[in-house]
Amino acid sequence: MVDSVPTAEIWRPHVTVACVVADGDRYLMVEEEVNGRLAYNQPAGHLDDGESLVAAALRETLEETGWTVELQHLIGVHQWRSTEHGDAVVRFSFAARAVSHDPDRPLDTDIRRALWLTRAEIAALGDRLRSPMVLLSIDAWLAGQRLPLDMLSYLPEGDPT
Repeated sequence: MVDSVPTAEIWRPHVTVACVVADGDRYLMVEEEVNGRLAYNQPAGHLDDGESLVAAALRETLEETGWTVELQHLIGVHQWRSTEHGDAVVRFSFAARAVSHDPDRPLDTDIRRALWLTRAEIAALGDRLRSPMVLLSIDAWLAGQRLPLDMLSYLPEGDPT
């Protein structure tokens, strides 16, 4: 017999996605307001219920930067406990290629601007980075860490396969 655990007692991390979008030696970043301070991050955000990881990464990048991107690889899956809210985060980091930009598209309300920075400029931001996963994912990409996107499967609700 399987014991049922009340939903409130099941531990659930935040599942997030992020995109490392490189253009030469520069990376697409966002400047955002977090708890009254400016922080810097890759285009990133939470996975929505019923959404695939790939769709979430594309959506978050567009909403936060106005850039349409094409995902190329999964860089890695990173686990971290947020110093911001204390909860666990599981982040799927993708490599993406910039396809087109809509400069007139309104950005998410907490996003101040999208900008392109070098790795050195990003590292110099220090504690203004939203999390250590920002540099971790860039460095994994620079080291050649690339996993095929078909490693990820999405089975929509009701799909019998």
